[in-house]
Amino acid sequence: MIAIGIDIGGTKIALGLVDETGKVLAQTSLKTDPDKKPAQLIGEVADAVNAMLAERNVSPDEVKGIGVGAPGPLDAKHGRLDSPPNLPAWHGFGVVEELRKHFGAWPVHFQNDATAATLAEKWLGAAREAENFIFITVSTGIGAGIYMHGRLITGASGNAGDVGFITVEPGAAGTDGYWEQIASGTAIARQASETLGREVSTKEAFDLAAAGDAQMTELIELTYRRLGVGCVSLINTLDPELIVIGGGVSQIGDPLFDAIRGYVSQHALSPAGRRTAIVPAALSQNAGLIGAASLVHQAY
Repeated sequence: MIAIGIDIGGTKIALGLVDETGKVLAQTSLKTDPDKKPAQLIGEVADAVNAMLAERNVSPDEVKGIGVGAPGPLDAKHGRLDSPPNLPAWHGFGVVEELRKHFGAWPVHFQNDATAATLAEKWLGAAREAENFIFITVSTGIGAGIYMHGRLITGASGNAGDVGFITVEPGAAGTDGYWEQIASGTAIARQASETLGREVSTKEAFDLAAAGDAQMTELIELTYRRLGVGCVSLINTLDPELIVIGGGVSQIGDPLFDAIRGYVSQHALSPAGRRTAIVPAALSQNAGLIGAASLVHQAY
């Protein structure tokens, strides 16, 4: 059986066909054009899906359903986007209702994109053996998915895991101190640019630190500590056996993971918490697409 995966993002919509083993059989993407109405874009998604189905000779009875991962805040129960910051034109838009106009025969599963990625890591990735874990994505912002006692924890409206807005360091860097304001990729680039007095990308900030720049080294070490603080808060609250970290910033690799593990080993409340395994995500490629498809193929 085939799942149709749709990953709605601020700049693009990724879509594809994914089989029951997690293999991506076909995929494409569309620009999330702000000049187009959401209904028009969903119509283009439907056209692209139908073209892939025809190209692969997939009959309707071979399709198990449609999985949609989307940025929050959203209302998973009613299948709509509430107020995602990067998609202002989509606020209040009924994604599931619109998809059903094109694909009425198939069930549509709709969840926060970080929640979908969490299920994908359980299905095929770094958390296959874990029954209690947290997936954290550190990229443009910071988000998470929570998997506890063998099931996803989605919350009343599907927004459980919106950890980017937990307060980590009030007043830090001239902000309210929310986690993603001071430790996301966007935050690193902003603080680096302010420090050096010119436009600096997240990658350049890390590269300068690796080359020995004192100011950037200080910023990156501070960022690692702030990521550690957030992880300790989640460990103390939820008592996971495992934390999986993905997103663009996680690609820094060992320096980031070693720093977070070191902070957690010293500051988590319980001895078990201090030993929490912290590992990189395994599904960096097509993570959003496979995450969306996992909503169809996996029980949650």
